[in-house]
Amino acid sequence: MLVLSRRRDETIMIGDDVELTVVDIRGDKVRLGIKAPIRIAVHRKEIFDAIRRENEAASRLSERDAAGVPVPVNAHNKARRAVPAAAMLGRPAASSRRSSAQWSPAQPRGPTSQRP
Repeated sequence: MLVLSRRRDETIMIGDDVELTVVDIRGDKVRLGIKAPIRIAVHRKEIFDAIRRENEAASRLSERDAAGVPVPVNAHNKARRAVPAAAMLGRPAASSRRSSAQWSPAQPRGPTSQRP
């Protein structure tokens, strides 16, 4: 671990595009300002750990767990429809019918057409 000393209003650069500035020091508490591109997520460590745990738990969903997850509404069809759990988990659907995960908005659709 690199340990640096900084005073109030002094900055540390991380890489070319992340700035870490000491904004305020009060007793044993330091306030930091972080300037980073939007593509870089910045979280407190305890929040980062919670997000990581949630993502790991979600990646272990079984087909039975995913069966109850509602399908998002899209602009082409306002009604909710059933999607095989396998399709939500990125697996091919068991039937020969095309799942909603395989449909692309670039395909032409009329206002009264039914999804196959």
